[in-house]
Amino acid sequence: MRKPLVGTGWKMNHGIAETEGYARRLAPLLAAEDLRGLDLFVLPPFVSLTTAARAFAGTPVAIGGQNMHWEASGAWTGEVSAPMLREAGCRFVELAHSERLEHFGETYELVRLKVDAAIRAGLEPILCLGESAEDRRMEQSDSVLHEQVMTALAGQTAQTLPRVVLAYEPRWAIGGAEAAPPAYVARRHGALRAALIEGWGEAAAMATRIIYGGSVSPANGASLIGLPDVDGLFIGRAAWTPEGFAAMVRIVAAEKLRD
Repeated sequence: MRKPLVGTGWKMNHGIAETEGYARRLAPLLAAEDLRGLDLFVLPPFVSLTTAARAFAGTPVAIGGQNMHWEASGAWTGEVSAPMLREAGCRFVELAHSERLEHFGETYELVRLKVDAAIRAGLEPILCLGESAEDRRMEQSDSVLHEQVMTALAGQTAQTLPRVVLAYEPRWAIGGAEAAPPAYVARRHGALRAALIEGWGEAAAMATRIIYGGSVSPANGASLIGLPDVDGLFIGRAAWTPEGFAAMVRIVAAEKLRD
């Protein structure tokens, strides 16, 4: 059974002091909940990682990086490596966010190097996948997602695949007013699961988590997490306050942890 996952990426928000305050306010909000059946994470900016590791210690919340380099060390000014993230206390690392692809020229061929490096270092990559508005209009969403998956995960085996979390984030829904409709999300998650079965076999595919991100909110969270192939939610603005994050955790717990 795939363990449900709930997390938030803070982007370029929440410095050191804000991170300490967020963790301090979140802890009592989660204390009353039995969350042993969920994995929780936050992805702070790099400067806040060590603070977050200390502040969230003793809580169910893991931390992760928002990006990383594919080399373990070297002359890469301004970059952060997978071993550095591990030393800072990270369990996860987000890779291939649409903003990295759009504004920094990243490709899924390059992302493959990062996935390989993350796995070698013992991190769990959160691999972002998603089609553009034009891909959607041309009815090419599934073929685009298939190519992204096969390119980024080409180096993985059936044994390592379940250590990767796929985050389906349609680019046209990120930062928008509404998430993708549930029926649309269900089809895309089903197509991603089928791609994993094709590439790595049913057992590995069924053990790999696929989460949804893109304008997730309390208003649509229940309808999205209730879909069979949606194993968690990757939340942006709605979880940038501890109260918002706790609300989303309760929504997922109510759906996924009920008897």
